[in-house]
Amino acid sequence: MSKTPLTIWCNPQVSETARNLLIEGSKPHRLVFSPVATYNLDAGPPDPALLEADAAFGQPDPQTVMQAERLRWVHLTSAGYARYDTPEFRKALAARGAMLTNSSQVYAEPCAEHLFAFMLAHARQLMWTYQMQLTERSWNTEPLRVASRLLTAQRMLLLGYGAIARRLVELVQPFRMTISAVRRRPTGADVVCTIREDEVEEALPEADHVVNTLPEGDTTRHFMNAARFAAMKPGAIFYNVGRGSTVDQEALLAALQQDQLGAAYLDVTVPEPLPPEHPLWTAPRCYITPHTAGGHSDEHERFVAHFIANLSRFTAGEPLLDRVM
Repeated sequence: MSKTPLTIWCNPQVSETARNLLIEGSKPHRLVFSPVATYNLDAGPPDPALLEADAAFGQPDPQTVMQAERLRWVHLTSAGYARYDTPEFRKALAARGAMLTNSSQVYAEPCAEHLFAFMLAHARQLMWTYQMQLTERSWNTEPLRVASRLLTAQRMLLLGYGAIARRLVELVQPFRMTISAVRRRPTGADVVCTIREDEVEEALPEADHVVNTLPEGDTTRHFMNAARFAAMKPGAIFYNVGRGSTVDQEALLAALQQDQLGAAYLDVTVPEPLPPEHPLWTAPRCYITPHTAGGHSDEHERFVAHFIANLSRFTAGEPLLDRVM
């Protein structure tokens, strides 16, 4: 338990309301604001002030964190932490008993709702009807009614079973879908059927919806490759709100062009921003949102509140929320 006020280095780019919440909620601790405020999807630049901090909040430079011997806790404003997930970084933190937490709980709800919106929009043919409204403005009722689908009793395969996937399971529960999830280590105690990574090829042909929430990393790079897209049920829908690097985009493009997939809904790509001339923009039945799945009007306030809740736990010596290292 820490009774001495901490020095907390901060660099998040936040609203004035969130900044005031951070200042008030962190008392009596000392906040040191970096001269460069950093968006929560970007990497912050080196700042020597971080070397004097006990804790950090935002997106600190990984190299500086490794050099900051006094630093005991880093809390990220993002759910992703790939730039910190290296053997060198883990070793540096472990050597001094430091911890890394993220904001996974903050982004589970908006990302799950984004996925659910994708699913409903596709099932009810909203993309096609909106395109008709923008172009010929026809009253093409019968084909659209026939093409519409019910989510009830369909099958969904989740690639990853973290906070986003678990919240999506809760949202679709009234639709009585059959759901399975790929986990690195299935527990047998989950509310859905969980399978190992080496069993995914057996599950893909049965799924109407394949939902990717996998994080970036060496073990997840191109997890969805040509062979796995080919194994998917013809006409199945693919969704990605994880990271673009987990998908072989050339293989995805080919699967769409060859009509293997019914559609793809993407919130993440490689690179980001996706260049205007990239073929995914014009691929058949490919719908893209520009990494907005985690966005919501009070996003800054919520990730500040999450940090403050963890700060209380840190000073009380209690287990931290969303600890990843």
